Amino acid sequence: MRRVDTIESAAPRAIERRRLTLLVRAYCHLCDDMRDALAPLAARFGWAVDEIDIDADAVLEKQWSESVPVLLVGKSELCRYRIDAAAVRAFLSDCGSDSR
Repeated sequence: MRRVDTIESAAPRAIERRRLTLLVRAYCHLCDDMRDALAPLAARFGWAVDEIDIDADAVLEKQWSESVPVLLVGKSELCRYRIDAAAVRAFLSDCGSDSR
């Protein structure tokens, strides 16, 4: 997973670039759980994951506060708090991924 500073830097052409954004914060066990569950799905379908710590940005912290973790494609939310593996898998496969 690659850490980025803002959603804006992760958003443009997310689907074309095959990038997901995971909003997290330190010391968040749900964030750890989603990161761990997401990694093999992203790898299987050939998608990269950009991780953003909302505590590093006052605007993101205010916007998302206690709503993390959140998995985004561009600015669209795929799931929040816990991974919905079936929904993520369906989304990634519908986007023309190279499933192995």
